[in-house]
Amino acid sequence: METNTLGNTQIKKTKKSKSKLYNNEYRAAFLFILIPIIGFIIFTLFPFFVSLYGSFTDWNGIGQMNFTGLTNYKNLIKDPYFWKTLGNTFYLMLGIPVGLILSFLLASALNRRIVGKTFFRVIYYIPVVSSLAAISILWQWAYNGDFGLVNQALALIGVEGPNWLQNVNTIKPAIIIMTVWKGLGYSMLLYLAAIQSVPKTFYEAAELDGANALQRFKYITWPMVRPITFFLIVTNIIGGSQMFTEINIMTPTGGPQYSSATVVWYLWRQAFNNWKMGYASAISVVLGVLIFVITALQFHLNKRSDYKLD
Repeated sequence: METNTLGNTQIKKTKKSKSKLYNNEYRAAFLFILIPIIGFIIFTLFPFFVSLYGSFTDWNGIGQMNFTGLTNYKNLIKDPYFWKTLGNTFYLMLGIPVGLILSFLLASALNRRIVGKTFFRVIYYIPVVSSLAAISILWQWAYNGDFGLVNQALALIGVEGPNWLQNVNTIKPAIIIMTVWKGLGYSMLLYLAAIQSVPKTFYEAAELDGANALQRFKYITWPMVRPITFFLIVTNIIGGSQMFTEINIMTPTGGPQYSSATVVWYLWRQAFNNWKMGYASAISVVLGVLIFVITALQFHLNKRSDYKLD
């Protein structure tokens, strides 16, 4: 009986000690989780509700918020500059498919056994980790109509280049080239990882069945990398709709005839140049809704991209 009593006592002590250890770990885990939650509430959730309420006021950022109802949204519909900048934003997103195609081709090339492929991977990825402000200044100099590197290169083949950032017809293509170059390494790296994750047995089985290179790409490579393509499209659209730094540095006035101004740049100008915080908040709400709708549509259209390995 004494042995049983002693054994039960030891079991109770073990359970009690485990319970204390569990509680301590639970408290520690809760503290680690609490920090980002507090940051999210302070820096994301609270500003969101302030901006949402501010879009219904005539707030100038300093004084009192006077409720004006839907006035800002009505003015927004009639604002030609808003529609101009919205059109510019979507136009600049034409670089997304170009960048994805180029990055996939580069990833396919660097996946082969070529001399110096590690060196090329590093070179293509350097712009990704470089400062966006520094890159914008670099390309602003390169596009200079008088002494820019681009026009100097064109002069070698007898072509007189335009003043890229001061010409309505060339300013948006010039910015697209810069943004494609900036994000090429990141997309290439993801595509390269996706291609290398495809089991080689798939290709070996396809070759035994007589599949050519095009058929192997269509039925093996593309289905396996399609989730990466979906991820890149969604993230690039979200990032492209918020383009600001490049525009503010390369074309600080929005370009000739507002030809390079984006929605976020126009939002910033209304908020901090004209002190129309309420109007800027209305622009941000509309932009947020557009991003949400486009992203939701992308998820809906991407349902067929799911695949299973049998």
